Amino acid sequence: MTAAVFYGLAVLFGLWGVYSYLGYRAEKRQWKQRVTGWYGERQKRKSFFVVLGDRFDQTKYAEPLRGKLQQANLPLTPSEFLGMLLLAFMAITVLSNSMFGLTYALGAIIGIIAVIATYYILFWLRKNKYEERLNNQLGEVCRLLGNSVRAGMTIYQGADLVAREVSSPAKEEFQRLSQELKLGVDFEKALKDMQKRHKSREFQLFIATLLIQKRAGGNLYAVLDEMSQTLEERKLLLQSIKTMTAEQRYISYLLPILPVFLVLMMNQIIDGFLKPLMTVPGAILGLFFLGATVLAFILVRKVSNIKV
Repeated sequence: MTAAVFYGLAVLFGLWGVYSYLGYRAEKRQWKQRVTGWYGERQKRKSFFVVLGDRFDQTKYAEPLRGKLQQANLPLTPSEFLGMLLLAFMAITVLSNSMFGLTYALGAIIGIIAVIATYYILFWLRKNKYEERLNNQLGEVCRLLGNSVRAGMTIYQGADLVAREVSSPAKEEFQRLSQELKLGVDFEKALKDMQKRHKSREFQLFIATLLIQKRAGGNLYAVLDEMSQTLEERKLLLQSIKTMTAEQRYISYLLPILPVFLVLMMNQIIDGFLKPLMTVPGAILGLFFLGATVLAFILVRKVSNIKV
């Protein structure tokens, strides 16, 4: 009986303690919000690696990589991307030793090759992703510009409206255009500068249409509405093609990975499975195998890359 009473009291006090702790957390959160509203949020201290990465991002060596990341539509800073590659190299080195029984030296060589190949293949596969996303937004941009012109707004006001309403990456491009126009840059010059930054056919046609209508006049709303419908139909067609070629594209990804994985697994099961590769004929056959795998990957990608 006494034990049951003490057990019930313990449970009761435990529940009361949890309730009090949750109330304290809620009150603390409210006070933090009030203090933040009065004095502003205190700047959090950054770690050594974050500070080092920020310094590297501000150097001239990070500029080419920043441009590649932007074209590949990867929301990463150069320091973050290089840090991910370094972590991938370390992971491959450790896993090659622990899972496949390879030496650390051979695992490091495989890690270096894998990281370098990932670097170039990633940017090669995604070299036009930024342009593709921008092209996918051109239909919405034309519709917004056409509606603004139809409502009696100027093309300058329409560009400002697009900068506020659309999402990235068109948002940043039209924010830059709107700022240039507000600073007094000529409209044609601002459009030509934007045209130089983007080389896709759709974007070139869009800029050329605006320039011609600016010079010759005419019903700009009708032209933009027609272009919006055409771009939307083209977007649907491209999505249908991607859906039909999805299987081939995923096969191209698995094609170079699966043989390497099987060879490493066989080396784990059979002792000395990779020793013939250390000889001159084995090294030649290994290089021939890698070359044939890369060639098959490129051919499958070329066949599945249907341009409209």
